[in-house]
Amino acid sequence: MNPGRPLPDLSRLLDLLVADPGRPRLTWYGDDGERVELSGAVLANWVAKTVNLLVSELDAGPGSIVVVDLPPHWRSVTWTLAAWRAGATVVVPPTEAGPDEGPDDGLARRADVVVTSRPGSWSVARDRGADLVAVALPALARRFDGELPAGAIDAAAAVMTYGDAIGWAPPTEPDETALESPDGAVTFADLLGPWVGDREQEPRARVLVAGDRSAAAVLHDLLAAWSADGSVVLASAATAAELRDDTARQDRVRDTERVTAGAL
Repeated sequence: MNPGRPLPDLSRLLDLLVADPGRPRLTWYGDDGERVELSGAVLANWVAKTVNLLVSELDAGPGSIVVVDLPPHWRSVTWTLAAWRAGATVVVPPTEAGPDEGPDDGLARRADVVVTSRPGSWSVARDRGADLVAVALPALARRFDGELPAGAIDAAAAVMTYGDAIGWAPPTEPDETALESPDGAVTFADLLGPWVGDREQEPRARVLVAGDRSAAAVLHDLLAAWSADGSVVLASAATAAELRDDTARQDRVRDTERVTAGAL
């Protein structure tokens, strides 16, 4: 395996992340000074638990539509990687709507699984039988803080009950769509090939990624860095904007995190 070149599938990418299990692979800078660091082993562990939930409880697999209605965040990253590892298509809504604004009805009717921080907005999907997963975004959350619709799964509690290694997951289908977003569609064959192959990334780079762009742009940067055996410092939308305005603080973050690439 050459870590400087794109990898052919998610399974091998996860293997690469745990080849150096203690090295930070995803460091999250959230709002209000929140910082979460996931080593390769910890990131793979979160993904494995989530794959097991998706496959064994929600029947996710090739042909399934998993809507990830979350802002760029370390939790949205783990759910997206897990859905891909299960062979499902991840669909990102056009915008992150406000709490009182419902999603597009067409997307709600297509969804098999909805992963969201605003479960009350997805009544159309729930009424037609989609599984609803409520995600609490705060780092220390042990449960979803709010009323859960009937039948919804509280991700904070449910994920932790699953095994640390993937029990079984169906193989991905190369021609199936891996990601569908306002930026376009990407197949599994292209996900770790042409889609990230256009990005010349220095091997083992520590990349600063701004979370105030589209979900597809953020995922593109993450996959490009990891495919080159690198790691990522992901700043939330609010934090990325603050760092742009405060260059001294941005310099401190770059120095503390040993960032070697990436511009805000």
